[in-house]
Amino acid sequence: MENAYRERNQKRYILFRRIKDISMSTLFLGVGFAVFFIEKLGMDLVFTAEPVYRNFFGSICLLYGAFRLYRGIKQDY
Repeated sequence: MENAYRERNQKRYILFRRIKDISMSTLFLGVGFAVFFIEKLGMDLVFTAEPVYRNFFGSICLLYGAFRLYRGIKQDY
């Protein structure tokens, strides 16, 4: 009985982590792409950093988003 309860909790935890990783990766990838295409989206007045810093921040967001997506798909918890 105790083992079944623990196994059910483990499955819930894995599902929650997978949903969290995929949703966070979607958020970070979206921010990364938005930063790269900020001038085409007409939002360059909102994020007024130099293009070098924007590209650096966008790259970091894309890399971290890809890492979170990989971790969510791999499910190594």
